[in-house]
Amino acid sequence: MSEYIAAWRSRSRLSPPRWLRQFARHPGAVCGALILALILAMALSAGYFYPKDPLRIVAMPEIWPFTDARYPLGTDSLGRDIAALIVHGARSTLLIGLAASLTATGIGVSVGASAAWFGGWVDETLMRIAELFQVIPNVVFVLTIVSVLGPHMGNIIIAVALVSWQPIARLTRAEFLSWREREFVLACRASGMAGSQIVIREILPNVLPPVIVMASLVVAGAILYESVVSFLGLGDPNLASWGRLVGEGRTLIRSSWYICAVPGVAIMLAVLALNLVGDGLNDALNPKLRGRE
Repeated sequence: MSEYIAAWRSRSRLSPPRWLRQFARHPGAVCGALILALILAMALSAGYFYPKDPLRIVAMPEIWPFTDARYPLGTDSLGRDIAALIVHGARSTLLIGLAASLTATGIGVSVGASAAWFGGWVDETLMRIAELFQVIPNVVFVLTIVSVLGPHMGNIIIAVALVSWQPIARLTRAEFLSWREREFVLACRASGMAGSQIVIREILPNVLPPVIVMASLVVAGAILYESVVSFLGLGDPNLASWGRLVGEGRTLIRSSWYICAVPGVAIMLAVLALNLVGDGLNDALNPKLRGRE
């Protein structure tokens, strides 16, 4: 009997966590995760399959896809390999999206936690600043910042983060307000625990699940912002970008529409995958939905 109990305990230790099992029950989330994994694999293997500069001219311009085995996705109007641009563009697109999301999440969590924990004039000031950023048109703000600071990857990340932190801040504030008056938090205060320790050790772990869901959606928004910036010619000229490839091919959309279609499909799949993963994480991490069939 003891052997069966020991075997059951070992299986329970090796079983995946509950949120992961809930995520796996979401077909759309699993499909999105697979698409995202494929895009990530493309980005990581870009240097192996296309070690040379993807912006160099390699063949005649406007070779249609699947007509030349050396260039499976064809060439653009300058004679650059579209497959190389797509693969290397996945690297820069994901890097900008993840970096902007992490930056926006850091700003939003810091602002929202400070507003909820201190309250009073601190809360009023920080929330008014968040509202000030929300009334500014996001695309115009991003384009203005990039135009002033210059077309560089770091500036694009800063610009996207500055227009993306407000929803995270408001969500964090709402979650902090609901958790700071719980019994275990009051017990920590009564025991003399420092406020920073209460925030970091007790409240923040309970606030992070919905913030993680929001952060995954910020990545999708960051990819769209970067695509718009590159489409308008304000992206980093030294990097392959899906949005810039769409922008450069728009003048040939009647004769060589595939130049716009291929990177457009890549952008659509990346954003769709991130939204599906966000929905799955919401079902898995949201305690109100955790028990839903």
